[in-house]
Amino acid sequence: MATRDEVAEAVVDAAKWWWWWLLAGMVWIIVAMIILQLDASSVRTVGVIVGLMFFVAGVQYLSLAVLAEGWKWLWAIFGIVLVGSGLTAMFNPARAFASVADVLGFLFAFVGVIWVVEALAVRRFNEFWWLNLVAGILMLIIAFWVGGQFFFDKAYILLVFSGMWAMMQGFLDILRAFQIRTLGKIAAQF
Repeated sequence: MATRDEVAEAVVDAAKWWWWWLLAGMVWIIVAMIILQLDASSVRTVGVIVGLMFFVAGVQYLSLAVLAEGWKWLWAIFGIVLVGSGLTAMFNPARAFASVADVLGFLFAFVGVIWVVEALAVRRFNEFWWLNLVAGILMLIIAFWVGGQFFFDKAYILLVFSGMWAMMQGFLDILRAFQIRTLGKIAAQF
């Protein structure tokens, strides 16, 4: 069992890397802006970008699995699935575009579930846990909308909702960065 000083020291050490979350959040927002500028004829580009999005999200969850106190196995599973999906999409972007468009509802539901589970897992420690919960619920709503293919062509659904996912992920990562930094400052006082 770790002592209070050891936990505080571990939090301070982890908080030194807060800027990685900030950088990741900014990259997610830039990716969102790029995706939202593309059109349906950019099939290969969209396939590669969506693959990169899955890959980066997977690496973030694998990092969380290493740093987290509890639920390591769950974050590792999420990370492995997302990294595998990302690599598959990057190496075959045209096929990935069509495949992702067909299963986009499931993929968004998967991300929504990850965010809801994450929100519930950190609610004791994170006063903004509800933002993850709201984002997760929004992703689940988007998943059902996309799964029903309401009102749009698949290509446009992939573009618009992938852009929305990247935007929400960016904002959550930026918020997470400042929370990690604040926790590090609090832990340094112990």
